[in-house]
Amino acid sequence: MPDYFELDRLVEDLAKLYSTACATSWFKIIGNKRPTKEEFRNKVAEFMKHFEYTLASFPQTPAADQFKDHARRSLDNEIAQVLAGENKEVEKRYKYFVDYG
Repeated sequence: MPDYFELDRLVEDLAKLYSTACATSWFKIIGNKRPTKEEFRNKVAEFMKHFEYTLASFPQTPAADQFKDHARRSLDNEIAQVLAGENKEVEKRYKYFVDYG
């Protein structure tokens, strides 16, 4: 099994560093300062799915296909955690946003 350490760290931090920032900005722009947890989680997951565009830019080779399959499984797992309310960073960012946003 190839070592995808960098990819695994990226996918683990995708919600925390990228997707929550995009989601909070999105809600601010539309004027919704109090989305429900479900709305916030869904928007975070939506922005996480944008990583698929990045994966699509990798070449079509057996090694790249293996890499992309691993990335998609990791991404699906992280999205499931976000949607289930099991990502502590997303939950913390939601609370901060609705309390102080």
